[in-house]
Amino acid sequence: MEIINNFFEAVDEFIWGIPMIVILLGTHIFMTVRTKFIQRKTFKAIKLSVTKDPDVDGDISPFQALTTALASTIGTGNIIGVGTAVALGGAGAVLWCWLTGVFGIATKYAESLIAVKYRVKDKNGRMQGGAMYAIERAIHPKIFGKERSCKWIAILFAAFAILASLGIGCGVQTNAISSVMDDTFNSGKTLMINLFGNQVSLVAFVSGILVAVFVALVIFGGIKSISSVCEKLVPFMTVMYVVGCIVILCFNADVLWQTVCTIVESAFSIKAFGGGLTGSGILLAARYGVARGLFSNESGMGSAPIVASAAQSRNPVRQAMISSTGTFWDTVVVCLMTGLVIVSSCIKNPNIDTVNIEGGSLTSAAFAQIPVIGTPILVVGIVLFAFSTILGWSYYGERCVEYLFGHKGIMPYKILFIIVLLIAPITALDLVWTMSDIFNALMALPNIFAILVLSPVIAKETNYYLYGNRLEEFDRTEIPVRVR
Repeated sequence: MEIINNFFEAVDEFIWGIPMIVILLGTHIFMTVRTKFIQRKTFKAIKLSVTKDPDVDGDISPFQALTTALASTIGTGNIIGVGTAVALGGAGAVLWCWLTGVFGIATKYAESLIAVKYRVKDKNGRMQGGAMYAIERAIHPKIFGKERSCKWIAILFAAFAILASLGIGCGVQTNAISSVMDDTFNSGKTLMINLFGNQVSLVAFVSGILVAVFVALVIFGGIKSISSVCEKLVPFMTVMYVVGCIVILCFNADVLWQTVCTIVESAFSIKAFGGGLTGSGILLAARYGVARGLFSNESGMGSAPIVASAAQSRNPVRQAMISSTGTFWDTVVVCLMTGLVIVSSCIKNPNIDTVNIEGGSLTSAAFAQIPVIGTPILVVGIVLFAFSTILGWSYYGERCVEYLFGHKGIMPYKILFIIVLLIAPITALDLVWTMSDIFNALMALPNIFAILVLSPVIAKETNYYLYGNRLEEFDRTEIPVRVR
């Protein structure tokens, strides 16, 4: 088992090292140029996100599609992931994480545009879309003078997305909930039960059952049920967490300018200072900041476009702009808030060991320095963020299952999803986390392939609808019916 763990850890470290950073960050920069810096339209996109577009095809409102995507995107990576970046790359990692989010807006826009443009309907009129449909419908390369189908690439994307949904979107998230509840209410490990010959935490076990019950109540109602819950939960949890962070930053106001200076200086420091907040040099700061930023906002992974395809939208560009704001809220706002809290708390409390500590513990130690509200904000934030991630990823996995196996595969998938929710809280998840990391990277590759190949289409649509001032125009292209 140790050999297997070591093998997958080596694969994970390689994939999420320089190769994936170059591929994803390179795509972010390329699409920023290709879309003529679409980021400058972010506030216009935010306005569109709260504007209903009901008289068009689609299953849910644009805002519901955005919040469902945000549900899966704003997760434990925004809290624990930022702490990991700071612990490994120094304070400068916060700036690199933020810059990754800024450029990632363009990729989120691009992948959502092609997902909506090439979406299909099932026999009941429900919308289905995502990278798998864009690849299958739009990409037919000529090899030896003949057109070849790229459906096998679409199948790979769907398969990897299903595996990722059961891992990072299900098992890892419910384990995070049970762990934080166990650490909070069973820190002395006195509430233990014997389960199949193993001693497990009663708090973790009960947490898993409660999560499974609440998730089942939502996901068996389909996309309308999921989006309805996310529409209410995501704005509440995001505002609550950001306000909590602002309150903490008010406590740390006397070191706030020093915090900003430390982050900027560490981000561009040529010399390594041996770890800690002072930084580990520009290479490590960039590596961990970019990697955590890419992982957190999911721009380029192809997950959020799956739900964007279900939105009521009069043209692909309109919904793509709305979807792109997800990266803005996730990384540019939430990750930045977390980073400022962690770095400022560590500066104000030098007793926090920023060298010999792992990311999650650094986040906990930083928030715990604030009396009364620090730890509750962290605990509630992790629980709500993880729960919402479970809901969002359940929908992604369901749509990919339907793509591969048809409607008959949905119920077995949902049952398996609930079983994983029950097992994960009492299971060691190191290997599952590592493999989920790998599956996330593997599902990103087909999606990036689709974005780059279809970049001329993306540029053309953007020029026509956005820069041609036609955002209110209806795309009358007939949406095909896909029967399985």
